[in-house]
Amino acid sequence: MAAPQRPVDPCPCGLPQAFDTCCGRYLGGTTAPNAEALMRSRYTAFTRLDQAYLLATWHPTTRPANLDLHAASLPTWLGLKVIAHTVQDASHATVEFIARSKTNGRAQRLHEVSRFVREDGRWYYLNGDTPPIPANTR
Repeated sequence: MAAPQRPVDPCPCGLPQAFDTCCGRYLGGTTAPNAEALMRSRYTAFTRLDQAYLLATWHPTTRPANLDLHAASLPTWLGLKVIAHTVQDASHATVEFIARSKTNGRAQRLHEVSRFVREDGRWYYLNGDTPPIPANTR
């Protein structure tokens, strides 16, 4: 189980705000205003093992039946960097990010371009892709 987050603790999403005024409000029920806010709050939910929030903010067409957030091999999340938030139109957006973690003592990096869709005034995570590694950095 994740350690309890105090309202005044820094938000895990990386913004310079306290948890309660940043992602805590979204995990508490306030609707995220845009795809980046939803993505940051979902990262925070992963750090807190908040399965209910993750499933509720996952679009029904791509949402898994359940998540096993209590497996022994789960990562310890170390940080989030948002690279780009791109709005395609009023109902579609992408967020490119890098999330750093450690699993079984090994450092990891998740680089993803996530797709989000807005329906009935709420943003949902749809799916994501790992961008290709440029040839000159392999």
